[in-house]
This record gives sequence, C-alpha cells and structure tokens, in this order.
Amino acid sequence: MNPVLKTPLTVPSDDVLSALKALGLTALAATLPAVLEQARTAQPTYEAFLQAALVTELTGRAERARARRLRAARLPARKTLESFDFQFQPSVPERLIRELATLGFVETATNLVFLGPPGVGKTHLASALAGAALDAGHSVLFTTLSGLAEALEGSPSPTAWRARLRRYVAPRVLVIDEVGYTRLTAEQAHALFELVTARYEKGAILLTSNTSFADWGALLGNDVLASALLDRLLHHAEVIAISGASYRMKERTALQASHAAQGAQRPATAVAS
Repeated sequence: MNPVLKTPLTVPSDDVLSALKALGLTALAATLPAVLEQARTAQPTYEAFLQAALVTELTGRAERARARRLRAARLPARKTLESFDFQFQPSVPERLIRELATLGFVETATNLVFLGPPGVGKTHLASALAGAALDAGHSVLFTTLSGLAEALEGSPSPTAWRARLRRYVAPRVLVIDEVGYTRLTAEQAHALFELVTARYEKGAILLTSNTSFADWGALLGNDVLASALLDRLLHHAEVIAISGASYRMKERTALQASHAAQGAQRPATAVAS
C-alpha cells in the first residue's frame, strides 16, 4: 500500500507547519494561523483558499528578495525623487529625470553621468534612480571610486582579481560615486577601465563626478586610457550637468537663520516673564 494514502485528511497544524517549512513555504508557514482564521470566517471556495495561500507565500518571497537586494546594494541612504528639490536646483532637467525613473536605462544598459560641484544633488539623484531600480527587482551595487579602486587593487592572483571584478560587473545597476576626489594609481586606472569595458552594453553605470571629462587624463594618470574609457562610458549615456548652490550650504544657512531667530526671541521672553 502506498504510505502516502495513510496520511489523514485532517492534518494537525504542527504537521502542516512542518510540511510547509520542508517545502520552503516559510512565509505561508509564518502566517498560517491568520490565513486559516480568515478562511474559517470567509468560507472561500477551495480554489480561492489555495490562491490566497499562494499569494501569501509569493508576497513573502518578494519581500525577502527585496530585503536581500537592499542589503547587497549598500546604498548609503535611501533617497527618492520626491524628496529632491527641483525648484532649488533648476539646472536639473526634471522631465528627463522623471523619464529615467521609468527605468528604460536599465533595459538598454544606458549609463547616467551626473556632473557638478559638491553638494548640488548628484548622489541624491543617482541613489534615487538606483533605489527605483531596486524596487523594480533589479540588482544594484553602490560604491565610491576610492572604495572600488581599493577593492580591485592588489589581488593575490589573476583568478582572485577576476572574482573581485565580477562582483562589480554582475549587478544590473552599478553606482560609482565621488569620481574626481581620488587620483588613481596605474593599476587602479587599468582596473577601472577593465570594469567599464566589461559592463559596456551589458549593465548601466550611474556615475557622479565633480571633474570635467577634460580632466580625466589627470585623474587616471594616462590620457590615452582616459580617452578609451570615456569612449565606452559615453557611447550609450545621458550626461546631466548640474550647476547651482549646494544643498548643504542651503541647510546650513537655514539652520543658522533658525538659531539667530531663536536668539532674538530669548530677551523678549525673559522680559515678559
């Protein structure tokens, strides 16, 4: 006799939980009491009950996958386009940014390069678009150029170096922040070139820089290498040049004004008391 047929039709809840966990249905197992209680109350058809149970599991899996992608992305802070002040920074093409947020650039492996002085919102925009890609189910990785350069330098063997490189090639979206603050060694410059070449027409790079393209020869210490790198980086790219005041200075000025206003009110308050 088939032993499966000996299983009772009414399975104790502990056995059901064990079976769900053995099948990897952990989200359904965690919410089973609520799912069963809802079924007792609503009295759905068998098909509707099964559909509700499957939706519960799929939702849980999607949430866990998103949490894993978020941890792997290493975004310094969660930024959104809604929190970006386009009125304060009118040089930013809002219509283009909103269009980029539909994530067509991910599908076409189009690079986005944000140029401008410190504090104008380059990292905010790059992080917001990377976050949108993350929410849509794409893999993302954030790094500074200095962190990237250190990671790709000094590998003990070619095999180990290729393994390190794959970490930055694999994500659908790679954010390289703060290009221009660090002058690269010859080894680091060649590693950056290899990375850009490996991602060419395969994965989008979101890059922020305070350095004009004309100065990249000095950044990499090699004009020829810089020209070849920029040729690949900019072949399929949107370049967004931002000019304007610094957000940090804006916030600092507002804070100073607030402190000044509070200081001006204190004598009047003292006299009134």
